Amino acid sequence: MFVPPDNRHLPFVGLCLFLALGSVPALAWAQSEQVIDPDRALSSPDLQTTNDWNQRLQELVHAAQPVADIPSSEYRIGPEDLVEITVFEAPEFNRSLRVSASGEISLPVLGSVKAAGLTPQELEFVLQELLRRSVMKDPHVGVYVREMQSHSVSVFGAVRKPGIFQIRGTRTLLEVLSMAEGLEEDAGDTVLVMRGAGSRGQASPASDGSGTEEASAEATGEAGEAPKETLEVSLKRLLESGDPRYNAAIYSGDIVKVTRAGIVYVIGDVNKPGGFVLESNEDISVIQALARAEGVKNTAAQSKARIIRTDEMTGGRTEIPLDVGKILKGESPDPYLQANDIVFVPDSRGKKALYSGLDTVVRTLAGIVIWR
Repeated sequence: MFVPPDNRHLPFVGLCLFLALGSVPALAWAQSEQVIDPDRALSSPDLQTTNDWNQRLQELVHAAQPVADIPSSEYRIGPEDLVEITVFEAPEFNRSLRVSASGEISLPVLGSVKAAGLTPQELEFVLQELLRRSVMKDPHVGVYVREMQSHSVSVFGAVRKPGIFQIRGTRTLLEVLSMAEGLEEDAGDTVLVMRGAGSRGQASPASDGSGTEEASAEATGEAGEAPKETLEVSLKRLLESGDPRYNAAIYSGDIVKVTRAGIVYVIGDVNKPGGFVLESNEDISVIQALARAEGVKNTAAQSKARIIRTDEMTGGRTEIPLDVGKILKGESPDPYLQANDIVFVPDSRGKKALYSGLDTVVRTLAGIVIWR
């Protein structure tokens, strides 16, 4: 016997089917629209030493999409470039010429010719037209850029091989740091990219602002010119995340400066007083600094130690009391030090070493820095 369905359940069944079927495209949409945090897009390696930083730098350079060089036909000649001129119908005109600082070359009969700003092909057309007007009916000229000296980037500061590097087109910050053979032991976290402050005053395109911020203080280029724009890039953020947003574009005429992390000093009644370089802008606490100084002596007045901190703006000094004994026992916080801080641990006979020759001691230690 046929039993008609109970229609009272149909609304509930329909709702279940609607939710079940609707969840599939919704789930697919959610997966397709998921935003990936760029800081977690790549693994964050544990970068402890400068060697770790340099190894990571090379890994990122090799993993990045290479930037294509400007084709020779599109290269724009600039001051100090060496160009080779060939006139096929008149070999006596053949010669290699250095472009002057004003951007000109000088040829027999033709005199001074403006070359800067032209591509090799454009300069060929100019020379052919000048020769046609003066001495030849149908000249054929070849121009070859033998040395590029005008498209330079200056890299200095805490890098292994500071200097001026020739680039063709746009490069990235990681690439130019690799050209300078990586970071020095005392490299800090901040890299300054100074736009338009190069020694030849090359104009550079405006920054797109990706991953960088304007520095609060103006920097000066090697030629003494104020940069048109100064960007700050965090090396730690760039190397740990691998995010290309922090990998600033570098243009011809830019100056790249890797700041130094600084030194902390430990003096007084310790086993090995000295200055200790902060590698890769590392954070160092009082206990870590004392460990590098191989600990305090038995005669140290641990409760009378202090941090001597110099104000970079005014040059004034501030003394911060320390009880090293309590810090070592875990009874007091272990404060972190800043670059150029001095940890002074007096002996039990008083503070005479502090006030009788602190400046002399620091200057001496600066000359015999102990590298970690």
